[in-house]
Amino acid sequence: MPSWRQWLGAFGLAIGLSGSLLVIAYAATDIPKNLNTYATQQDNVYYWSDGTPMARTGWVRRQEMPLKDIPEDVRWAVLAAENASFYSDPGVSVKGITRALARTVGQGDTQGGSTITQQYVKNVYLNQNRTVSRKLTEAMIALKLDNRMSKDKILEGYLNTSWFGRGTYGLQRAAQAYYGKDVSRLNASEGAFLASLLKGAGLYDPALGKENRKRAVERWSWTLDRMVEIGKLSPSERATYTKFPEPLKQSKAYDTGKQSDYLVELAAQYAKKAAHISDKEFDLGGYQIYTTFDRKREAALTDAVTKARKEAKEKDPGRAKTAHYGAASVAADGKILAIHGGPDHRTQGYNESNATTVPAGSAFLPFVYAAGLEHGIHKTRDSAATPVTPESVYDGNDGVPVTTPEGPYWDRSGKKVAARNDGEKSYGPITLRRALALSVNTPFMQLGMDTGLDKVRSTAEAAGLLSSSMGRQVPALSLGSATPSAIRMASGYATFAADGTHVEPYSVRRITRNGSRVALDTPRPRRAVDADVAREVTEALTESFRAKHADEAPASARVAGKAGTTADDKAVWYVGTNRSVSTAVAVYRMDLSKSLEPLPLEGIASASDSASSASGTSGPSGADVPYAIWAGAMSPLG
Repeated sequence: MPSWRQWLGAFGLAIGLSGSLLVIAYAATDIPKNLNTYATQQDNVYYWSDGTPMARTGWVRRQEMPLKDIPEDVRWAVLAAENASFYSDPGVSVKGITRALARTVGQGDTQGGSTITQQYVKNVYLNQNRTVSRKLTEAMIALKLDNRMSKDKILEGYLNTSWFGRGTYGLQRAAQAYYGKDVSRLNASEGAFLASLLKGAGLYDPALGKENRKRAVERWSWTLDRMVEIGKLSPSERATYTKFPEPLKQSKAYDTGKQSDYLVELAAQYAKKAAHISDKEFDLGGYQIYTTFDRKREAALTDAVTKARKEAKEKDPGRAKTAHYGAASVAADGKILAIHGGPDHRTQGYNESNATTVPAGSAFLPFVYAAGLEHGIHKTRDSAATPVTPESVYDGNDGVPVTTPEGPYWDRSGKKVAARNDGEKSYGPITLRRALALSVNTPFMQLGMDTGLDKVRSTAEAAGLLSSSMGRQVPALSLGSATPSAIRMASGYATFAADGTHVEPYSVRRITRNGSRVALDTPRPRRAVDADVAREVTEALTESFRAKHADEAPASARVAGKAGTTADDKAVWYVGTNRSVSTAVAVYRMDLSKSLEPLPLEGIASASDSASSASGTSGPSGADVPYAIWAGAMSPLG
């Protein structure tokens, strides 16, 4: 074994060698002459499905601001949160570097320990890779920079280049994005919140969720207390900041107001999720996003909705102000081909095509029908399932009591639940196929109970509806109490058109960055319902379309669809397929300035007599407008 003198000599030699290597590294490291390419940011470019450009977005917004124009309290809020010893340290944290290197060697990533000078170096000279070599280079450049630049210039550069989320770099743009004002007008409280974003806007932007807001409030309060602790905020002034300075709900990331803004929003959300791109990386720009949106179909859908809005304003200007037209076209292979998000993204960020706010109503009946055909029914408890066919007969009369194997179904108020038809019309004994074609509710409310509401729910979800939109598992589920979006309803009907194979709807087919392919998770097809069941549903929907609109498509056309109404007059739908494309249209009223509670339609979705006769529509009451939009989007029907 080596003696203690040998151990001591080895240790001294190691220290000497390490010191020599650091001196050599310091001498060999130069401050780069060029800033990172992020300093001259690129746009993200979006393309239509045919490869032609659709939109360019300048996600990253950055504006230089002299340090003298940034309030001292705001500067110290950042310093208190990030590096209180900034003005006295040598530009690096030896303890932090040691800890970061230990983590890198031991676990493969670096963490923490950076001074503001080091963070500035990383922002403008280096990449974000977490490696030993990058960390050492960062430290060497930081030491040299600290010797050559004033602390104020380093701090100014850091505050102007740091990422704050919402597509912003620098305190000036962050102040505008979160508080709608210049940084010069910020106070210490607002500065303390913005300082929290330096830890990661994805974790501290309150607009992204309740947990984010909780973290932001805790960090904000801690930062103000820290400012008092280091003598940069008086206790009396700290006492005035008791209320969290709520930032704006959202910044205006899009400013054209065109329908394409909704397309960009949908594609950007999907791209980041499917390609595992962080908000920060995406905001740096340089991405080419090839969407699934079909230019011609988008134009046809937009024209159809625009016409409907215009006619509604002429017919009833008051109610037309609160009218919404959620619509989407989805291919059987999952591609989202077109959506209608709203009248103007600048005035309404709410996306009507992706909203889950109104019930599906009788447009939900095909999922109940599919569940019955797929799983059969149970008339007695624990008995074997009895097969159901399209020719199975149910009671189609209005007011039929809903039954279970034990007897009548009672609701929580102690009343027997009875199924109701539109207009309280009775049909007598009727086959399930005919009941779906004529949109007779009562057979399907009972079929749902006989099949099992859990089976109805699972079938709808397998076909494409989200579990979060399904609501309570009570008899009303079979009559469409679920609140799917137009995109999801179109996706569900597309599953039937695809012989029971479902592909999750998606809006981006390929992503590149500066010409290099970016890995993208693409949805894969999966079996949702049996192929024979899907074909039976499609045949019933074809009969439904022919019963109402026989003269609007040639006999050879593969067109299927049905209207959907709700008992409380809160929404009307038309959902259907033309060959391999499915389109869903929902019309409803909602005053977004007050709540997301749907209002009665009161005739706003019914076309005028002249318009109805001109288009040949003869659907159920209130379904004229959704069908007219659907037909316009799906034309030609052949």
